[in-house]
Amino acid sequence: MKLGLQIILGLLSLIPLALGIQNIGGGAEVLAGAPVSAALDSQFRYLSTFYLALTGLIWWMIPNIERHTVPLRILIGAVFLGGLARAYSLLQIGHPGPDLYTGMLIEFALITVIPWQAILAKRVSKT
Repeated sequence: MKLGLQIILGLLSLIPLALGIQNIGGGAEVLAGAPVSAALDSQFRYLSTFYLALTGLIWWMIPNIERHTVPLRILIGAVFLGGLARAYSLLQIGHPGPDLYTGMLIEFALITVIPWQAILAKRVSKT
């Protein structure tokens, strides 16, 4: 059970790692497909560093995932809120495209990790 959660989190952590590297290196123009203002590009690259921080936090938690209940819930809560922000944008601005839909689905589905980790933590606390 622990190994399965570690593998899932390890694989999922590759997404923010790749996005962070891509977005910092390519800037907002890569996503927009057109030139953007310097202010938007700067903000986009800055916020993309949080993808790398997210990756680092996940990697820090993975070895002892059963003991990191609070940080994991905070992290998943933040990612879930990001999905809600994407959904709000969808309603306000329009359809973002298939890649961003996929991201939103992952952000919403990640909430299922919370009960999985809770069961694991409870099992470990009994031993």
